[in-house]
Amino acid sequence: MTRTVVASATKEIVIGFDQPFCVIGERINPTGRKKLAAEMVEGNYETVKADALAQVAAGATMLDVNAGVTSVNPNESEPPLLVKTLEIVQELTDIPLSIDSSVTEAIKAGLEVTKGRPLVNSVTGEEEKLEAILPLIKKYDVPVVAISNDETGISEDPDVRFEVAKKIVQRAADYGIPAHDIVVDPLVMPIGAMGTAGKQVFALLRRLREELKVNTTCGLSNVSFGLPHRHGINSAFIPMVIGAGMTSAIMNPCRPQEMEAVRAANVLNGTDPNCQEWIMTYRDHQPAAAGGPAAPAEGGAAAGGRRRGGRAARRAG
Repeated sequence: MTRTVVASATKEIVIGFDQPFCVIGERINPTGRKKLAAEMVEGNYETVKADALAQVAAGATMLDVNAGVTSVNPNESEPPLLVKTLEIVQELTDIPLSIDSSVTEAIKAGLEVTKGRPLVNSVTGEEEKLEAILPLIKKYDVPVVAISNDETGISEDPDVRFEVAKKIVQRAADYGIPAHDIVVDPLVMPIGAMGTAGKQVFALLRRLREELKVNTTCGLSNVSFGLPHRHGINSAFIPMVIGAGMTSAIMNPCRPQEMEAVRAANVLNGTDPNCQEWIMTYRDHQPAAAGGPAAPAEGGAAAGGRRRGGRAARRAG
């Protein structure tokens, strides 16, 4: 069974087909968030800290950390900014981190300060990237996200994306990096622009699991890009990709609807033994009244039992 081990200084988790779905929190990323990018350039990390703590509290398994602030200041050097961000985040939480950068020097700098066994996000099938990143993966003995595009760009043909993933796994093996340390991103296309995007990724995931025997991830919200009510699409997509074999996703754990879908899929997939996580999370949950927020049940699980008994008694009467 494929098992990708990631760890902080004190906590180890396993990404695998027989494990709960790994939720990689996406919020520590200034891409598309100009206010956050400006704060980071100014040395203000209050939003970073708040996002880190909120994601952990919401149930993130890992945190992705990105410091690409070029949208605000293209002259800002990414390596020191990424190092500072990683150091701050790992002081706040003990869950494993993902070092997210397209800059090789930033990844290297991040690997030197991140404790435990972080995930590197990412390498592509481009020769330049393979030659730059794979030696670092071998040297630091860490897993890496392999994105299924190369010099030709992102193909709309899922067979081409599979071949790129296969190429990365094979090249990694040349460096002595095992397949269980490659987490493939098959690239989820926006369903609003490509009506077959869902079917494509489901088929790709099955091939990646059965033929390459690798763990997988994706930028989950890509599937709903450009559509209204995106959380509805995302939350439906989650159990479908898990059923097809996906084992992790970079997503926003602070969206209750999507985390509920993750936890439900874990129950139905058999990776939440005895429904323990589901029960501990939702045993005091009450459905929201029309137009109002959900509220915990007064008295907890026992009160829920009394309410169920009362309804049964009324029906019997």
